[in-house]
Amino acid sequence: MQKTMLHTITAIMITASSMGISQALSESTADLQPIGGIGKGEQVLKGDTEAVLYEHQGKGCLTHFWFGGNFEGVEDTRIRYYIDGEPTPSIDMALYLGHGIGFRDTDAPWATKHVGKIGKHNGIFNNYRIPFGKSIRVTAQRSSGAKDTPMSWWIIRGVENGRITLGGAELPETARLKLHRLENHTAEPMEEFNLCDVKGHGAVYQVTIAAQGPTNGGMSFLEGCMRAYTNGAKEPIMLSSGLEDYFLGTYYFDTGKFHADISGLTHLDKKNLCFSAYRFHDDDPLFFSEGIRLTCRNGETEHGTAKGPVAYTAPPRTNYTTYAWVYGW
Repeated sequence: MQKTMLHTITAIMITASSMGISQALSESTADLQPIGGIGKGEQVLKGDTEAVLYEHQGKGCLTHFWFGGNFEGVEDTRIRYYIDGEPTPSIDMALYLGHGIGFRDTDAPWATKHVGKIGKHNGIFNNYRIPFGKSIRVTAQRSSGAKDTPMSWWIIRGVENGRITLGGAELPETARLKLHRLENHTAEPMEEFNLCDVKGHGAVYQVTIAAQGPTNGGMSFLEGCMRAYTNGAKEPIMLSSGLEDYFLGTYYFDTGKFHADISGLTHLDKKNLCFSAYRFHDDDPLFFSEGIRLTCRNGETEHGTAKGPVAYTAPPRTNYTTYAWVYGW
C-alpha cells in the first residue's frame, strides 16, 4: 500500500513538474513568430541600382538567406543588411566571400549547418543569426558595370523577437552582428596585419580569408599564425600554429578542399598559390569584454615569436582579403 501511494505521489510530482516546464517553455516562446519573404524570377538588379530584397519593422533576428541566379558577376553581387535604420550597413558583403568562398570558386554541391552551395548556378545559403532591435532591410546590387537585368531568386527568413545564443550563452538583446572587411591588402613579408580592431564587449563569430602569393614565391605565407589581442592585452592569445592550422588543415592543406561545420577550405590552387577558407567560432567561442584585435601574419618565425630570425622560408608579398564577423554589445 505504501509503495502504491509512493508511486502515485511520484507520478503526480513528475506530471506537475512536466506541466511546469511546458508552461514555462510556452510562456518563453509565446512571442516568437516567423517572418520572411521571397523573390521568384525577379528582375530587380538593374545595373548599379540597389534593390530591396526584404524589410521588416520590429525586433527579432534573421536566421536564413538563400540566393539563386545565373548571370555574369553574380559572385560579386553586394548583399547589404541595414540594421535599425542605420545609413551605412553593418553588413556589406560580396555574395561568395560572404559565404566563405574566394576566387569565385563554383564547387558544388556542399552544405554545412552554417553555409553551403548546392547548385551549379548558385543556390548559395547561410544560416547566420542577424539580430535587430527596430528594423531590418536587406538589399542587393550587381557588380559595377553590369548592363543587363537578369532574373534572380531569393529566400529570407527569421524570427520576430528571436534571441541569439553563441557557445552555449545567450547574447544580450543589444548584441548586433557587424562585418569587418579588409580587401586586397598586400602584406609585406612577416607583416602582422589587423582583420578587425573592435572596442567594447562582444564575440567573434566567423572569419574568412582569401590569400594569393606571387607565382614564384611558394605558399610559405601559410606559416603565418592567427592572434587575438583581447581586453587591451599587449601579448596575444595564439589561435593557431600556422594559417592552414587555424582552418584545421595541415601541411599546406595536403588533403585538398573540405566543408565542415566548424571550418572549410573552399578554394585551393597550388599552381597559382591561392586559397580561401572559413572558420566559425560558435562551438569554439572567442568572447571579449574590453575589445579585441584579431590579426594574421604573412609568414612566421619559429615558435610563433614576434621577433628573431626567420625559421622558415621568408614569404613573398602576399595579397589578402579577409572578412571578420563580430557580435558587439
